[in-house]
Amino acid sequence: MQLLAVGLNHTTAPLSMREKVAFAPDQIGQAVIAARAWFARIDEARFSDEAAILSTCNRTELYVASQAPDSIDAMAHFLADYHKFPYAELRPHLYTRPQDDAVRHAFRVASGLDSMVLGEPQILGQMKEAVRQADDAGGLGTYLHQMFQRTFSVAKEVRSTTAIGAHSVSMAAAAVRLSQRIFDKVSEQHVLFIGAGEMIELCATHFAASQPLSMTIANRSLERGEHLAQRFNGRAIRLAQLPDQLAQFDIVVSCTASSLPLIGLGMVERAIKKRRHKPIFMVDLAVPRDIESEVGRLDDVFLYTVDDLSAVVQTGLENRQAAVSQAEAIIEVRVQSFMHWVDSRAVVPLIQDLQESSEIMRLAELDRAKKMLARGEDIEAVLEAFSKGLTAKFLHGPQHALHQAQGDERARLAALLPQLFRTKR
Repeated sequence: MQLLAVGLNHTTAPLSMREKVAFAPDQIGQAVIAARAWFARIDEARFSDEAAILSTCNRTELYVASQAPDSIDAMAHFLADYHKFPYAELRPHLYTRPQDDAVRHAFRVASGLDSMVLGEPQILGQMKEAVRQADDAGGLGTYLHQMFQRTFSVAKEVRSTTAIGAHSVSMAAAAVRLSQRIFDKVSEQHVLFIGAGEMIELCATHFAASQPLSMTIANRSLERGEHLAQRFNGRAIRLAQLPDQLAQFDIVVSCTASSLPLIGLGMVERAIKKRRHKPIFMVDLAVPRDIESEVGRLDDVFLYTVDDLSAVVQTGLENRQAAVSQAEAIIEVRVQSFMHWVDSRAVVPLIQDLQESSEIMRLAELDRAKKMLARGEDIEAVLEAFSKGLTAKFLHGPQHALHQAQGDERARLAALLPQLFRTKR
């Protein structure tokens, strides 16, 4: 069984490409099923391959346990085919991780070592949700289930025993910092959050600390928006109200799972006109993007995407290098431990075959002994015959192999058999 990871992230692909191969949350289950079916077609019609998909604003990754040939290339073709994206354009931006490298990659991602924000904690929750969705879709089997359970355990160990996240600056905190470059005081601004997911909740928490004049949540579900707004003494509006109300806000932070932009150039132009060209600070944390990129060309709009925040979130990187080294050491030990488990799984079929053949021998000798007893033969003679017959059958294979072997092969068997049968020499 091969363990494999293929994907692209903020270091290998621009945002314009990442948003084209991102999976919406409600697509993950069907995509996992599609991935397994994809491998089944090239794996002699098997459907035992395992698959899980992780898709965030910074990465899209496919994890697979498969026996199919050329699985790495098959995974790359699946991502391109599923998103109707030219394979030749996508392939140069993909990284491929086979076997222990795939395990190491999963451990590093969950521990925050592969994030734009070094040590950021959100990725662990996102990975757990991806695994839950894969499990619900039937994508997890023995190998991926065990790998991800160990992944979460390693991430917990890294975060509890190192200072990897002690100096991290989250996307939410970075958004507040950038807004302070545009407006002297966030406390004098009206803030709009579009969406009601985990990232928006985190952003709202950070902005609330600066006590803005007002906080508003715009969401497709008004009830969910109101539930989040109540936590910050804010109000909620429907997404459909954005065109009429956008001009009221000085700061706009958006992060939804929409596959299409929610805020277009025309909507922002009209808002700027109503504001008499007072600046608007906008942060688009969504992938695919919620705000059309053309909006950033307007003179009175300061638009930042997740990639634009990369310089801000690197603050404190030097302070974390020692923690990174500690985390990498922990991960390396855990990778070796997991690969030892994987190697041990490879002999499970052989052990099962040995047990089955031994059981057949045992039952045959037991049946022979029962017949002898039925004929009234002495019980001690029957037990003696039973034990000798079982021993003879059990040793027949090794003895035959030893007699047939020659030269170095016989020497290897002669050295191995005493270990297998624990005989004294």
